[in-house]
Amino acid sequence: MEVRLEKNFDTGEFKVGASWLKQFLWYFSDVCLFKSKLIPLSSVLVIILRLFGAQIGKQVRIKPGIHIKYPWKLKVGDFSWLADCYIENLDWVHIGNNCCISQQAMLMTGNHNFASKKFDLFTKPICIENGVWVGARSNIAPGVTAYSHAVLAFGSTATEDLEAFGIYQGNPATQIKRRSIK
Repeated sequence: MEVRLEKNFDTGEFKVGASWLKQFLWYFSDVCLFKSKLIPLSSVLVIILRLFGAQIGKQVRIKPGIHIKYPWKLKVGDFSWLADCYIENLDWVHIGNNCCISQQAMLMTGNHNFASKKFDLFTKPICIENGVWVGARSNIAPGVTAYSHAVLAFGSTATEDLEAFGIYQGNPATQIKRRSIK
């Protein structure tokens, strides 16, 4: 069976959510200030993200080298820590209080429908509740909710919701034990 692919995929109801000028200014701010790692001060990076519409709580740490596709679709609670992770937020990403998004973790809110002839785009928000730890080099797929204090271990991939206080590992991630906080 021969499948003929077409170049123009359907983006459905996807909206960037910002004017072309804001997108343009963000692109250069991102390249020059975030990805270049020229500004090592978290407080300055937080101010810049807020200027572009990110909703960021108090005492949040943002590390240089982070990738955030659209800051105006990002909400981060208080006392959270975001390393040099990759947040491809074509849809909303909500990160709660006291969360850790570790080095090179990837939060991906969009993908393409491989069953569609046109390879149509779809997006779904990601919600990371309070106290969640997303381990280094781990991945969270579109539409996943990581419930309160869940842990996604190093190099794991969450394609389904993570239960509260569950510790998940593997690809796809499965619960290996319960988190006990003393």
